[in-house]
Amino acid sequence: MRKLVTAMLLLVLSLSVSFVPVAVATEEPLVVYCGAGLMKPMDELKEAFEQEAGIPVRMIYAGSGELFGMISTRQEGDVYIPGDIKYTNDALEKGISIKDGMETICYHVPVILVPAGNPGKVNSLEDLGKEGVRVALADEKAAAIGNVTVALLKKNNILDQVTKNVVTKPSTTNQLLIYTATAQVDATIAWEDQALWGEGKGKIEVVRIPSEKNLIKTIPASVVTYTRRPEDAKAFIRFITSEESRSVWDNWGFPIEKPQ
Repeated sequence: MRKLVTAMLLLVLSLSVSFVPVAVATEEPLVVYCGAGLMKPMDELKEAFEQEAGIPVRMIYAGSGELFGMISTRQEGDVYIPGDIKYTNDALEKGISIKDGMETICYHVPVILVPAGNPGKVNSLEDLGKEGVRVALADEKAAAIGNVTVALLKKNNILDQVTKNVVTKPSTTNQLLIYTATAQVDATIAWEDQALWGEGKGKIEVVRIPSEKNLIKTIPASVVTYTRRPEDAKAFIRFITSEESRSVWDNWGFPIEKPQ
Protein backbone atom coordinates (compact mmCIF):
# COMPACT_ATOMS: atom_id res chain seq x y z
CA MET A 1 0.00 0.00 0.00
CA ARG A 2 2.80 2.38 0.96
CA LYS A 3 4.52 1.70 -2.38
CA LEU A 4 1.28 2.48 -4.26
CA VAL A 5 0.82 5.81 -2.45
CA THR A 6 4.45 6.74 -3.13
CA ALA A 7 4.07 5.93 -6.83
CA MET A 8 0.92 8.07 -7.07
CA LEU A 9 2.65 11.02 -5.39
CA LEU A 10 5.58 10.78 -7.80
CA LEU A 11 3.15 10.74 -10.73
CA VAL A 12 1.36 13.88 -9.48
CA LEU A 13 4.66 15.68 -8.92
CA SER A 14 5.94 14.78 -12.37
CA LEU A 15 2.75 16.07 -13.99
CA SER A 16 2.97 19.33 -12.00
CA VAL A 17 6.59 19.90 -13.00
CA SER A 18 5.93 19.17 -16.67
CA PHE A 19 2.98 21.59 -16.66
CA VAL A 20 4.94 24.70 -15.57
CA PRO A 21 7.01 25.31 -18.74
CA VAL A 22 3.94 24.81 -20.93
CA ALA A 23 2.16 27.64 -19.08
CA VAL A 24 5.15 29.96 -19.49
CA ALA A 25 5.62 29.07 -23.15
CA THR A 26 1.98 29.84 -23.95
CA GLU A 27 1.78 33.18 -22.07
CA GLU A 28 -0.37 35.60 -24.04
CA PRO A 29 1.61 38.60 -25.33
CA LEU A 30 0.73 42.19 -24.67
CA VAL A 31 -0.93 43.58 -27.79
CA VAL A 32 0.28 47.05 -28.76
CA TYR A 33 -1.50 49.00 -31.52
CA CYS A 34 1.12 51.39 -32.90
CA GLY A 35 1.28 53.95 -35.71
CA ALA A 36 3.29 52.62 -38.65
CA GLY A 37 5.61 55.64 -38.62
CA LEU A 38 6.92 54.57 -35.21
CA MET A 39 7.97 51.11 -36.34
CA LYS A 40 11.76 51.59 -36.26
CA PRO A 41 12.19 52.75 -32.64
CA MET A 42 9.30 50.62 -31.38
CA ASP A 43 10.83 47.41 -32.76
CA GLU A 44 13.97 48.16 -30.73
CA LEU A 45 12.05 49.05 -27.58
CA LYS A 46 9.78 46.01 -27.86
CA GLU A 47 12.79 43.70 -27.87
CA ALA A 48 14.43 45.52 -24.96
CA PHE A 49 11.21 45.40 -22.90
CA GLU A 50 10.77 41.68 -23.54
CA GLN A 51 14.31 41.01 -22.36
CA GLU A 52 14.02 43.18 -19.25
CA ALA A 53 10.47 42.39 -18.16
CA GLY A 54 10.14 38.85 -19.51
CA ILE A 55 6.77 39.75 -21.02
CA PRO A 56 6.14 38.94 -24.70
CA VAL A 57 4.77 41.77 -26.88
CA ARG A 58 2.91 41.62 -30.19
CA MET A 59 3.08 44.83 -32.23
CA ILE A 60 0.29 45.73 -34.66
CA TYR A 61 1.41 48.49 -37.04
CA ALA A 62 -0.99 50.46 -39.22
CA GLY A 63 -2.30 53.97 -39.77
CA SER A 64 -3.51 55.63 -36.56
CA GLY A 65 -7.10 55.80 -37.81
CA GLU A 66 -7.02 52.17 -38.90
CA LEU A 67 -5.80 51.16 -35.44
CA PHE A 68 -8.59 53.17 -33.82
CA GLY A 69 -11.08 51.17 -35.89
CA MET A 70 -9.43 47.86 -34.99
CA ILE A 71 -9.63 48.55 -31.25
CA SER A 72 -13.25 49.69 -31.51
CA THR A 73 -14.24 46.59 -33.46
CA ARG A 74 -12.17 43.94 -31.68
CA GLN A 75 -12.58 45.39 -28.19
CA GLU A 76 -9.30 43.84 -27.12
CA GLY A 77 -5.64 44.75 -26.78
CA ASP A 78 -3.50 46.54 -24.23
CA VAL A 79 -1.74 49.72 -25.48
CA TYR A 80 -2.58 52.33 -28.13
CA ILE A 81 0.20 54.51 -29.62
CA PRO A 82 -1.02 56.69 -32.51
CA GLY A 83 1.10 59.23 -34.34
CA ASP A 84 -0.95 62.18 -33.08
CA ILE A 85 -2.65 62.86 -29.76
CA LYS A 86 -5.87 63.70 -31.63
CA TYR A 87 -6.54 59.98 -31.96
CA THR A 88 -5.90 59.38 -28.26
CA ASN A 89 -8.29 62.18 -27.35
CA ASP A 90 -10.89 60.58 -29.62
CA ALA A 91 -10.18 57.21 -27.98
CA LEU A 92 -10.65 58.71 -24.50
CA GLU A 93 -13.91 60.31 -25.60
CA LYS A 94 -15.18 57.07 -27.14
CA GLY A 95 -14.12 55.05 -24.11
CA ILE A 96 -11.63 52.77 -25.86
CA SER A 97 -8.61 54.00 -23.88
CA ILE A 98 -8.12 55.43 -20.39
CA LYS A 99 -6.16 58.32 -18.85
CA ASP A 100 -4.65 56.21 -16.08
CA GLY A 101 -1.10 55.37 -17.18
CA MET A 102 -1.16 57.66 -20.21
CA GLU A 103 2.19 59.30 -21.08
CA THR A 104 3.67 61.57 -23.75
CA ILE A 105 6.48 59.79 -25.59
CA CYS A 106 7.92 62.39 -27.98
CA TYR A 107 6.95 64.62 -30.92
CA HIS A 108 6.32 64.29 -34.65
CA VAL A 109 7.58 67.02 -36.99
CA PRO A 110 6.11 67.25 -40.52
CA VAL A 111 8.56 67.95 -43.36
CA ILE A 112 8.55 67.80 -47.14
CA LEU A 113 10.43 64.84 -48.59
CA VAL A 114 11.64 64.93 -52.19
CA PRO A 115 13.63 62.45 -54.30
CA ALA A 116 17.42 62.94 -54.42
CA GLY A 117 18.25 65.84 -56.69
CA ASN A 118 14.80 67.37 -56.12
CA PRO A 119 13.60 66.91 -59.74
CA GLY A 120 10.33 68.74 -59.09
CA LYS A 121 12.16 71.79 -57.66
CA VAL A 122 10.01 71.73 -54.54
CA ASN A 123 11.50 74.09 -51.96
CA SER A 124 8.43 75.18 -50.00
CA LEU A 125 4.86 74.22 -49.16
CA GLU A 126 3.64 76.52 -51.90
CA ASP A 127 5.69 74.64 -54.48
CA LEU A 128 3.55 71.56 -53.86
CA GLY A 129 0.82 73.37 -55.76
CA LYS A 130 2.90 74.19 -58.83
CA GLU A 131 1.68 72.84 -62.14
CA GLY A 132 3.12 69.44 -63.03
CA VAL A 133 4.38 68.54 -59.54
CA ARG A 134 3.39 64.98 -58.58
CA VAL A 135 2.46 64.82 -54.90
CA ALA A 136 1.77 61.89 -52.55
CA LEU A 137 -0.33 62.61 -49.46
CA ALA A 138 -1.42 60.05 -46.89
CA ASP A 139 -5.09 59.19 -46.53
CA GLU A 140 -6.39 61.52 -43.83
CA LYS A 141 -8.91 58.91 -42.64
CA ALA A 142 -6.26 56.24 -42.13
CA ALA A 143 -2.95 57.87 -41.12
CA ALA A 144 -2.03 60.56 -38.60
CA ILE A 145 0.23 62.29 -41.13
CA GLY A 146 -2.68 62.46 -43.57
CA ASN A 147 -4.89 64.20 -41.04
CA VAL A 148 -2.07 66.56 -40.06
CA THR A 149 -1.28 67.33 -43.71
CA VAL A 150 -4.84 68.44 -44.44
CA ALA A 151 -4.75 70.75 -41.40
CA LEU A 152 -1.32 72.03 -42.42
CA LEU A 153 -2.39 72.86 -45.97
CA LYS A 154 -5.57 74.50 -44.72
CA LYS A 155 -3.56 76.58 -42.26
CA ASN A 156 -1.46 77.88 -45.17
CA ASN A 157 -4.44 78.32 -47.52
CA ILE A 158 -3.11 75.98 -50.20
CA LEU A 159 -5.23 72.83 -49.78
CA ASP A 160 -7.07 73.18 -53.10
CA GLN A 161 -3.92 73.92 -55.12
CA VAL A 162 -2.02 70.97 -53.68
CA THR A 163 -4.97 68.56 -53.86
CA LYS A 164 -5.03 68.98 -57.65
CA ASN A 165 -1.48 67.57 -57.81
CA VAL A 166 -2.08 64.50 -55.63
CA VAL A 167 -1.45 61.30 -57.61
CA THR A 168 -1.66 58.77 -54.74
CA LYS A 169 -3.05 58.61 -51.19
CA PRO A 170 -1.62 55.61 -49.31
CA SER A 171 -2.82 54.58 -45.86
CA THR A 172 0.54 54.78 -44.05
CA THR A 173 3.46 57.18 -43.84
CA ASN A 174 5.81 54.29 -44.65
CA GLN A 175 4.36 54.11 -48.16
CA LEU A 176 4.96 57.83 -48.66
CA LEU A 177 8.67 57.23 -48.12
CA ILE A 178 8.77 54.44 -50.71
CA TYR A 179 6.95 56.48 -53.34
CA THR A 180 9.39 59.34 -52.84
CA ALA A 181 12.58 57.26 -52.61
CA THR A 182 11.69 55.55 -55.89
CA ALA A 183 10.87 58.91 -57.55
CA GLN A 184 7.31 57.86 -58.34
CA VAL A 185 6.34 61.29 -56.98
CA ASP A 186 8.11 64.64 -56.79
CA ALA A 187 7.25 65.36 -53.16
CA THR A 188 5.31 64.32 -50.11
CA ILE A 189 4.61 65.57 -46.61
CA ALA A 190 5.85 63.02 -44.08
CA TRP A 191 7.48 62.87 -40.65
CA GLU A 192 11.01 64.22 -40.23
CA ASP A 193 12.30 61.06 -38.57
CA GLN A 194 11.72 59.10 -41.79
CA ALA A 195 14.72 60.83 -43.34
CA LEU A 196 16.84 58.49 -41.17
CA TRP A 197 15.22 55.28 -42.39
CA GLY A 198 17.40 52.95 -44.41
CA GLU A 199 14.78 52.76 -47.17
CA GLY A 200 15.42 56.41 -48.01
CA LYS A 201 19.17 56.62 -47.43
CA GLY A 202 20.80 58.46 -50.33
CA LYS A 203 17.46 58.53 -52.17
CA ILE A 204 15.62 61.43 -50.55
CA GLU A 205 16.18 65.00 -49.41
CA VAL A 206 14.40 66.99 -46.70
CA VAL A 207 12.76 70.37 -47.22
CA ARG A 208 11.93 71.82 -43.81
CA ILE A 209 8.73 73.71 -43.10
CA PRO A 210 9.15 77.00 -41.17
CA SER A 211 7.88 76.66 -37.60
CA GLU A 212 5.28 79.40 -38.03
CA LYS A 213 3.74 77.42 -40.90
CA ASN A 214 4.12 73.97 -39.36
CA LEU A 215 2.04 71.81 -37.01
CA ILE A 216 4.11 69.84 -34.49
CA LYS A 217 2.29 66.80 -33.12
CA THR A 218 2.44 65.01 -29.78
CA ILE A 219 2.89 61.21 -29.72
CA PRO A 220 1.16 59.64 -26.67
CA ALA A 221 0.73 56.12 -25.32
CA SER A 222 -2.36 55.02 -23.41
CA VAL A 223 -3.85 51.86 -21.94
CA VAL A 224 -6.65 50.26 -23.93
CA THR A 225 -9.91 50.03 -21.97
CA TYR A 226 -10.37 46.36 -22.80
CA THR A 227 -7.00 45.21 -21.44
CA ARG A 228 -7.01 42.30 -19.02
CA ARG A 229 -3.47 43.22 -17.91
CA PRO A 230 -3.53 46.92 -17.00
CA GLU A 231 -0.39 46.77 -14.84
CA ASP A 232 1.66 45.13 -17.61
CA ALA A 233 0.32 47.68 -20.09
CA LYS A 234 1.36 50.54 -17.77
CA ALA A 235 4.78 48.94 -17.28
CA PHE A 236 5.28 48.88 -21.05
CA ILE A 237 4.35 52.56 -21.34
CA ARG A 238 6.68 53.48 -18.47
CA PHE A 239 9.49 51.59 -20.19
CA ILE A 240 9.14 53.28 -23.60
CA THR A 241 8.96 56.73 -21.97
CA SER A 242 11.80 56.12 -19.52
CA GLU A 243 15.15 57.89 -19.43
CA GLU A 244 16.70 54.65 -20.65
CA SER A 245 14.58 54.72 -23.81
CA ARG A 246 15.25 58.38 -24.71
CA SER A 247 18.37 57.48 -26.69
CA VAL A 248 16.36 55.18 -28.97
CA TRP A 249 13.90 57.95 -29.82
CA ASP A 250 16.77 60.42 -30.29
CA ASN A 251 18.64 58.04 -32.60
CA TRP A 252 15.59 57.74 -34.84
CA GLY A 253 15.06 61.49 -35.05
CA PHE A 254 12.12 61.93 -32.67
CA PRO A 255 12.49 65.03 -30.46
CA ILE A 256 11.78 64.38 -26.78
CA GLU A 257 11.26 68.07 -26.07
CA LYS A 258 8.72 69.91 -28.19
CA PRO A 259 10.49 71.89 -30.97
CA GLN A 260 9.84 75.62 -30.98
